[in-house]
Amino acid sequence: MTITTTTHLNFHGDARAALEFYQSVFGGDLTIATYGDFGMPAEAPGAANVVFGQVVSDAGFRVMAYDIPGEGDRAAEGAGSAESAGSAKSDAGSADPGTRPAAASTHRANGVTITDQPFFVSVRGETLAEVEGYWSALASGATIVEPLAASAWSPGFGMLTDRFGITWILDAAA
Repeated sequence: MTITTTTHLNFHGDARAALEFYQSVFGGDLTIATYGDFGMPAEAPGAANVVFGQVVSDAGFRVMAYDIPGEGDRAAEGAGSAESAGSAKSDAGSADPGTRPAAASTHRANGVTITDQPFFVSVRGETLAEVEGYWSALASGATIVEPLAASAWSPGFGMLTDRFGITWILDAAA
């Protein structure tokens, strides 16, 4: 028996832009279906948001994403992107259910990574050259948490939070 684990990212109206960006970084095939494609009236708020999206590449990269239903198109409203996609906080605990959770924070302090996120997306390439290419593209508009550099376990390790609020770890196997 074999299984495949696929990271599924949750956004607030930015799923399409994020998936298109990840396809530009990692290549592969992009699939997007909207709530409208599945019967929501076109004039309903959120009908153009992503109900199912994924990027799958021949190199082994795979990620899924959708826009959280009922959140409207926050990207179009100018409220930012999926700061909370990796955040442990949820709207459920807010006094105002329409209030977006605070932006997630990941940073280095005293030689360790400090974060309020429940997960990071990890991508390991076979060579440093391969990882450098992904890093370069993914770093556009990102906040660098740990620059890509040699580490005790890898010829190249780095961590960044992309423009969509997702924190990535990239490293090279050899």
